[in-house]
Amino acid sequence: MIHGSIVAIVTPFDKDGFIDYGKLEELIEFHISSGTHGIVPVGTTGESPTLSHIEHEQVIEFTVRTVRKRIPVIAGTGSNCTNEALLLTRFAERAGADAALVVTPYYNKPTQEGIYTHFCTIAGMTSLPLILYNVPGRTVVNIEPDTMERLFCEHENIIGIKEASGSIEQASRMIFLCGEELILLSGDDAVNYPLLAVGGKGFISVTANIVPKDVADMYNSFVSGEFKRSKELHYKLLPLNIALFLESNPIPVKAALALMGKISPEIRPPLYKLSGKNLLELKKALKRYRLKTIKID
Repeated sequence: MIHGSIVAIVTPFDKDGFIDYGKLEELIEFHISSGTHGIVPVGTTGESPTLSHIEHEQVIEFTVRTVRKRIPVIAGTGSNCTNEALLLTRFAERAGADAALVVTPYYNKPTQEGIYTHFCTIAGMTSLPLILYNVPGRTVVNIEPDTMERLFCEHENIIGIKEASGSIEQASRMIFLCGEELILLSGDDAVNYPLLAVGGKGFISVTANIVPKDVADMYNSFVSGEFKRSKELHYKLLPLNIALFLESNPIPVKAALALMGKISPEIRPPLYKLSGKNLLELKKALKRYRLKTIKID
């Protein structure tokens, strides 16, 4: 069920800083009509750290209700507090999400045993399928392949991992230890194609926010055996992937969507709008990709 191009969707805000549900609905429909295979609301790209708990739950509910089971909804439910992550995950289950994306605890710097216990607690108190999220560049901790093997083998509802360590070797070791049944998803757009080659089942993508059809087509071409076409799309997307990480995600991707006229450019503090040289570089990348843009402040 969970595979392919899964968009880590942004949370659009209006001029007053409130969630713009009209724009969120438009984005969801844009993705479904463009062939996106799944949606992750309130992940890092959805600015989950600056959403209140009520907003977090409302975005999950709204996304589930809008999608109407047309594609899987994988709700972001992670926290550096085990109990908070559990409560959010159980809420997502009640709301009708198809799975949850649960990030490793950040800031606390738990040991491998702490990481293991954290995920065991959540998995043991929900039946919702869980995708673990390993992003040491943001959380400072890494899920080691041996720890992933323990979790995957001991809990039927831990079904996969969003692997954003940037290490092809680590991703390969996880598949080697856990087997092909592990749903390993790339969490770094620049290595989406290489991770497919070592057995990945798809990607949770930032770039899919702005060019969902091409990101989905890269996956579709690969699984249908059109490897040349898939590789061509990988290199076509590469400059865009790089441009969307000129600054901390989701600053550039929200700027790109604003330039495309799809959302307002608002982003919540402490993040700050893209400007100056990086905004010019992003505009150049969008122009080279032949994406139509508008003027924004």
